[in-house]
Amino acid sequence: MSDSPEAKQETRKEEAARIRRRWITLGELLAVAAVLISALTLYLNWADKKDERASKAAESSKASARAARLVLNAAADGDSRLTLKPADPDQLVQSQTIHFPRALGIAPVDTTGEPRIEAGWFEDALKKARNAAKLPDDSIGDEKLPVTIVTQFVVNGDTHSDSAVYDIGYGIAGKWLSGHKLTLRGLSLVSHAQGASAQSQIDARWARQTKR
Repeated sequence: MSDSPEAKQETRKEEAARIRRRWITLGELLAVAAVLISALTLYLNWADKKDERASKAAESSKASARAARLVLNAAADGDSRLTLKPADPDQLVQSQTIHFPRALGIAPVDTTGEPRIEAGWFEDALKKARNAAKLPDDSIGDEKLPVTIVTQFVVNGDTHSDSAVYDIGYGIAGKWLSGHKLTLRGLSLVSHAQGASAQSQIDARWARQTKR
């Protein structure tokens, strides 16, 4: 027995309702997928920017650390004077204090605005120390005087301080102690150190040199 028109109509209504439900479910899935994709895109963009910021911060930190590390170069200005300047042209020296080995018995020397080393600061004391150590009257090659140089300097508007052990290269020649002439050659970085550690280093270096 065939279905009545009413039954067929009801069947069509139910089929249409099922189709609508399937479309609603599919639409909901697509909407959820779109939200997830959008959220994932936002997260990836955020992560990329975070990594980029972290990379820039690391580079900035490294650049700042490099800027804060001072290395001095020296140029001879005649025989008795060395003119000092930072290897980094962005660094500007404000003041310096030069410390000498205790064996020389001389006080630290301060400079302001004109970084330099002058032989007159330590020449007499150095001659006496060399004589006491029975070092040759005439140097063979370049001699070395260890010192600590504490420098206040400015870079990119920020003030920094650096303390390092350097060797002053010098030559000495003459027939008699009083007639010896000291000639400054240059400056060589040994290590970065400060305070008592730096003083101990220059004292030890001088002691080794006087035991040749």
